[in-house]
Amino acid sequence: MADELRVGAHSPRVAEARMALARLGLLQGFAGEVSGKQSHQYSDADMDFDNELSEVLKAFQQSRGIIPTGTIDETTLRELRYASYKLGARVLSYVPGNQLVGDDVVQLQNQLQELGFYSHRVDGHFGEATYQATRTYQLNYGLQDDGVCGPETIRALGLLGRRITGGSPQAIREREHVRNAGPKLTGKRVVIDPAFGGANKGQIVTGRFGEITEEEILWDLAGRIEGRMIAAGMETILSRPRMDDPSHKKRAEIANAFGADLMLSLQCDSYPNEKASGVASFYFGSEIGSRSLTGENLADYIQREVCARTDLINCGHHARTWELLRLTQMPTVEVAAGYLTNPHDLAVLTDPDGRDAIAEAIVVAVKRLYLVDQDHQPTGTYKFSELLRAELS
Repeated sequence: MADELRVGAHSPRVAEARMALARLGLLQGFAGEVSGKQSHQYSDADMDFDNELSEVLKAFQQSRGIIPTGTIDETTLRELRYASYKLGARVLSYVPGNQLVGDDVVQLQNQLQELGFYSHRVDGHFGEATYQATRTYQLNYGLQDDGVCGPETIRALGLLGRRITGGSPQAIREREHVRNAGPKLTGKRVVIDPAFGGANKGQIVTGRFGEITEEEILWDLAGRIEGRMIAAGMETILSRPRMDDPSHKKRAEIANAFGADLMLSLQCDSYPNEKASGVASFYFGSEIGSRSLTGENLADYIQREVCARTDLINCGHHARTWELLRLTQMPTVEVAAGYLTNPHDLAVLTDPDGRDAIAEAIVVAVKRLYLVDQDHQPTGTYKFSELLRAELS
């Protein structure tokens, strides 16, 4: 689907979305077929995109960690499809390179986690970790340990019920990983991911020093972050060569292959109305699965440090299920450093001093993440020179 569908549209896609929401119990008063049979016989009324449908879509999108636009796009349709799968509706098996995704996988991961067999991210992807956890569960409970979640395994899970509740093993694991890594930045691995690349230059704007592209701004910001991290003894890698624009999947694969401790993705924002402004950060999470505790903490530190060192507005840190956040195995934060469509933000982002302040804020935020209980300095007061002395001492 090339374009988003909005209020006023008339399309079979609208009817599909309406029926999916009704099957999930989110659309009251729906009179059409909700059995899931693909008859494709929709009424004209079902295909009309009205305000009521838009409001229900916003609530659904919010719960799934995607921006609540109230429109129908590929991401929303994908999430509606994932939400339609309930545990037992299909056989779940591990297929490398073509993983099954859906809420049935979320249900399985949650049950295995509560039984103590799965300690990874609840992300709805039937990957190797879920496969191995399923096999271990089957082996311990006298089932064929083939890693396939079929009727017998689901029946056994249902009979066992929940053994433990409360607390997230993934969150505990992430917290202990950060604590055990120690407060020093030396040796820690970070992937820095500036958006765009190659022929894709993003927005072209005019700043205080003339015309500049969004790609140039982000590449320069990435370099300033990388320089500081290398000085502090960290191992860094850029997610792309200057003349390449890999997909989010490829960028995630690079970070995973590097064995990174963290990934920082850099981008700018835009909006038709120039009044939109401010910096925002995003980490993996949604209401249906787990969230990255480390990603959430780092996003919070970044927001506070950037806004303390610049006069950019704090637009907060938010859980999202975007592809890059979902596919990376390490905590990942996407930083939208400001709106190039806003005159004030534009002035900050096109000023080398402004980018320097943002870069220092991000590096200090990473340091504060690893300080844990030793983090005593007020936000915005920890200078990079002090950080460097602490690293070299």
